[in-house]
Amino acid sequence: MEFTEAYKQTGPCCFSPNARYIAVAVDYRLVIRDTLSFRVVQLFSCLDKISYIEWALDSEYILCGLYKRPMIQAWSLTQPEWTCKIDEGPAGIAYARWSPDSRHILTTSEFQLRLTVWSLVNTACVHVQWPKHASKGVSFTKDGKFAAICTRRDCKDYINLLSCHSWEIMGVFAVDTLDLADLEWSPDDSAIVIWDSPLEYKVLIYSPDGRCLFKYQAYESGLGVKSVSWSPCGQFLAVGSYDQMLRVLNHLTWKTFAEFMHLSTVRAPCCAAVFKEVDEPLQLDMSELCLDDDFMRGSADAPEGHFKVRYEVMEVPITLPFQKPPADKPNPKQGIGLLSWSNDSQFICTRNDSMPTALWIWDIRHLELAAILVQKDPIRAAVWDPICTRLVLCTGSSHLYMWTASGAYCVSNPLPQFSITDLKWNRDGSCLLLKDKESFCCAAVPLLPESSDYSSDD
Repeated sequence: MEFTEAYKQTGPCCFSPNARYIAVAVDYRLVIRDTLSFRVVQLFSCLDKISYIEWALDSEYILCGLYKRPMIQAWSLTQPEWTCKIDEGPAGIAYARWSPDSRHILTTSEFQLRLTVWSLVNTACVHVQWPKHASKGVSFTKDGKFAAICTRRDCKDYINLLSCHSWEIMGVFAVDTLDLADLEWSPDDSAIVIWDSPLEYKVLIYSPDGRCLFKYQAYESGLGVKSVSWSPCGQFLAVGSYDQMLRVLNHLTWKTFAEFMHLSTVRAPCCAAVFKEVDEPLQLDMSELCLDDDFMRGSADAPEGHFKVRYEVMEVPITLPFQKPPADKPNPKQGIGLLSWSNDSQFICTRNDSMPTALWIWDIRHLELAAILVQKDPIRAAVWDPICTRLVLCTGSSHLYMWTASGAYCVSNPLPQFSITDLKWNRDGSCLLLKDKESFCCAAVPLLPESSDYSSDD
């Protein structure tokens, strides 16, 4: 892998959908860089510090959320002189997002008073009263023709279906939830999954015309759903719960066909490979080096020895690091907090928040555990390659960790004092964006051969 030099950032960074540009927030400025050459192609100055950025799907426009102001500014890459500013006045702006046609911006006001659709074509706007959430509760069909928006009035949750062409309300129906958490269209646009707050275990499947196709409740009298995700193929729905289990439903009968437990002790029979991150001291032969006294005195203040990191394959049984959440605090760190499908829908990775240093990889085709990655530090992010079956994760250290069906391996970042706290894939799978606290860099990732054997060393 090849790494670029580090560049300054003070906020969000992201690739454009067409994979040609990188947008970076640097205080008040929005910097647009070319993905290949890294030269600056556009520089926009905003009225306040940038809190949030999002590309339009056509990669021609980009919006900046100035939530301290609060205000939205949008810019055009093809027409740099074009500007757009959205200010809701006293209502404020809590969140903003693009519509699928890249010509409308949806904003949610503070206290969820209303959701407004702003047109960049004719400056018209449409209001939807009482949206349920600011950043959640809105989902678009994959073909971009319809939007489902959660609203709440008279202590009841509703789904509003809007046409993304005219922004007229096509239908409204009530849903059987106590406190709706979020919703998401299925990849084939045939159904909408809705799940309730953690206080009530309830997953509901609705048709676009408002019929409840299935109601799923794994248990009662306990904290419920924590994460939900459709598989890219649309045939499976994964539900992660606070009881530390992953359940997978099929799209034909909506019945559970797999339940995966996250136990702190992994015992036989288990065919999964368990990779544990270990430090290995660098063996340097310094017998023939002549060092003066000044150097020796200076080296006494240096950090202790240098290490390289590698994975060691462990034998079962093995006990994973476990943290019992305190019973007297809200939002306990337990349950399936991270849930992500591979691009081919064959694998799904999970993290049980009470075991934050372990990443579980499940094989859906064979309905078994494929691998466990045990890290030294809590896992910050884990993202699948959008092109091939490869998983990349970071833990806040200077290393990248990768897993494929052939094995797991560690990659050292050569940049000094660079701790990887977040990462994103380019859409074509050729490049990774790595974030530190105040800088970012990119790494060119080689294409994965069909049959590749990787060493567990750096």
